[in-house]
Amino acid sequence: MKPTLLIVDDDEEIRSQLRWALTSEYEVVQAGDRAEALAVFREKRPSAVLLDLGLPPSPAAPTEGLATLREIIAEERLAKVIIVSGQGERANAMQAIGVGAWDFIGKPVEMVELKTILRRAVSVVTLERDYHAMQSQFQEESFEGILGGSPGMQEVFRLIQRVATTDASVLILGESGTGKEMAAQAVHRRSRRKDGPFIAINCGAIPENLIESELFGHEKGAFTGAVAQKPGRIESAQGGTLFLDEIGELPAPLQVKLLRFLQEQKIERVGGRETIQVDVRVLAATHVDLKAAMATGRFREDLYYRLAVVSLRLPALRERGTDLAQLAHAFLKRFCAHFERPNLAYEPSALKAIERHTWPGNVRELENRVKRAVIMADGRTVAPADLELGGAESGSSPTLKEAREQLERELIVTALRRNSGKITGAANDLGISRPTLYELMEKLGIQRE
Repeated sequence: MKPTLLIVDDDEEIRSQLRWALTSEYEVVQAGDRAEALAVFREKRPSAVLLDLGLPPSPAAPTEGLATLREIIAEERLAKVIIVSGQGERANAMQAIGVGAWDFIGKPVEMVELKTILRRAVSVVTLERDYHAMQSQFQEESFEGILGGSPGMQEVFRLIQRVATTDASVLILGESGTGKEMAAQAVHRRSRRKDGPFIAINCGAIPENLIESELFGHEKGAFTGAVAQKPGRIESAQGGTLFLDEIGELPAPLQVKLLRFLQEQKIERVGGRETIQVDVRVLAATHVDLKAAMATGRFREDLYYRLAVVSLRLPALRERGTDLAQLAHAFLKRFCAHFERPNLAYEPSALKAIERHTWPGNVRELENRVKRAVIMADGRTVAPADLELGGAESGSSPTLKEAREQLERELIVTALRRNSGKITGAANDLGISRPTLYELMEKLGIQRE
């Protein structure tokens, strides 16, 4: 079916000329004044409107045309109204843009230019309507705040429902940025512990000399700087859930101590002698291959089986099919509201760039790129450049930021390979701390091999 176009002009000859020129591409409907325009708009819900500002009873002034525009926008906030303006009326046309018009074109109308504007407007309308249809679908496909209708994500949701009602330890697997912590929170919220605390700790982002104290707490005077007693994350999770992110980074001595806690549900603070009983469910996550780490002695086999009573794998974004476009639209809506940028829409080329990109940083990368795009976009559309997806593919030279990130990526990947994926060795080679290396890997979407 052809998209519907409403032409609003009090000059019947102009309406006839436009209809003759556009009827091959559009189902054209017409109106000669404000009342008729609103009636036709409500009945036909056209994809686009061509509106002359000079309408009766005051054809020499823009008042009636602007009033028509306001009522159409009030009826449909995302309506694509294109103002047809005389050369002497440019100020009025710009006022109309401020009210909510999509674009304007000067008289006499250049048909090639008009057709280009109309095709662009109709393309955006189609995308927006598809998005709203997907929104309805999202109401059924979202699960504890996680969006996804793909078979892989539906299986994740099914497993979360099954394991949440037990106290079994769960090992959540997946690349960086796939939403492992969100999955852990979903397990917690669906469990009998939902009213207790959810305590998370990233085992790879805390220096080795501090992580034992962070997990188990310490007594006053246990070490230099321990000026007061401090409960650890395990103790703070009493009655709730402890989430150990990047468990594969846990140093070997602490693996032994964590295993003892999982077996006995008891801990001792650093520098303390008192045994503390703790009722905590443990969820763990990693993006590394723990079975390979066990084969090389970097991860304890007995700890692995304690943690992986149930394993839950989150698919990478590139494996999630139509979820990619749905997530892109959902993030756009969220950040448009946050930054007060209403009516932004993706250009078709931006959606194609999103589909072509491999998303090494997964959902986190998509979220960050869309957030940047909403901030940087000019006008009412998001272009590939706003997403930083147009540079290399369009053949243009990389920016300084892109070149710097590429160099950082190459150096980090080389260091990781040289150290067989070990974060500590790679960080030493690069002259940075483990937490800094970890942050750079997250930012650049680098996975350890």
